[in-house]
Amino acid sequence: MAAVFLVTLYEYLPLFYITVVFVCFLVTSGLVLGWFGLDVPVILRNSEETESSARVLKKQMRQVKNPFGLEILHPAAASVTNGIALRPDCLEDCLLTCYWGCNVQKFHEALQKHIYCFRIKTPQALEDAVYSKYLYRQQYFIKKNDKEEKYCQLPEDAQVVDFGPVPRSQYPLVALLTLADEEDREIYDIISMVAVIHIPDESYRLSCRILYQYLLLAQGQYHDLKQLFMSANSIAPSSSDTSTGERSTDRNLLEKAGLSEDEAELHEENSKDCVVCQNGTVNWVLLPCRHACLCDGCIKYFQQCPMCRQFVLESFPLCSRKEQDEDESTHI
Repeated sequence: MAAVFLVTLYEYLPLFYITVVFVCFLVTSGLVLGWFGLDVPVILRNSEETESSARVLKKQMRQVKNPFGLEILHPAAASVTNGIALRPDCLEDCLLTCYWGCNVQKFHEALQKHIYCFRIKTPQALEDAVYSKYLYRQQYFIKKNDKEEKYCQLPEDAQVVDFGPVPRSQYPLVALLTLADEEDREIYDIISMVAVIHIPDESYRLSCRILYQYLLLAQGQYHDLKQLFMSANSIAPSSSDTSTGERSTDRNLLEKAGLSEDEAELHEENSKDCVVCQNGTVNWVLLPCRHACLCDGCIKYFQQCPMCRQFVLESFPLCSRKEQDEDESTHI
């Protein structure tokens, strides 16, 4: 029997090889075309196939109305001895409370207490959370839509000229904005905003700036505000050639991006064009690098940021298509 089998296999050997090759071809084709439900990487050659196969994930965003705004005026002139000028911009009546020399550890413990213990929606709640570990406290009542300058300064008898070497155990200034009216706290999701501000002194002369900004929510959460980076490659038009409607549209984009007008005043007009096509309006923010540099038409072609070449994990639009159409119709 064995001899008969060997003779038969020898006679039909070419057909056997052909059958094996054909079966291998079917299995390979099935894997590539996904017949078996397995994902096999395929090298695509044209941009249309790349667009359809590798689209950047769109981050789900939820629009929240922020009643607080805070801006540093004349940051070059600010110092521990000379004080600092702040300009709040609030949608409702608010309280601006400034804490000089707030303890770093107690401050971050207070943010955790907002999540797990009690809500920090009043100045007293923050003071209880940090156990009054600060040097000096100032408070101002801010009327609705009042943009008057508020000047904060340590008293002369405090005799504080610096807050010690880095790393420090105290923040130079912590500014807290809270809603003054109890009823307003029931309307807004964001009930307070905390800004940690660096102010230069004799030991550390880094220019005055906001180090951190936290939005505290009524649900027991807080969000760390981050700056977005917008390009400034195009030539800025003259102010006489720029209409009020265009300036208003750009300002709205900056506000949605979390940038104040002063921070981008040098590039406000020349940061609206897509860095790729130089034609569309910048509308997409890339994460985690936070570059806002692409328009609606170009976003689908990039898996890496065109500014820094970092791989893009997520992206989100500054405004929806409906908002863009409303802006365009208003401008027309």
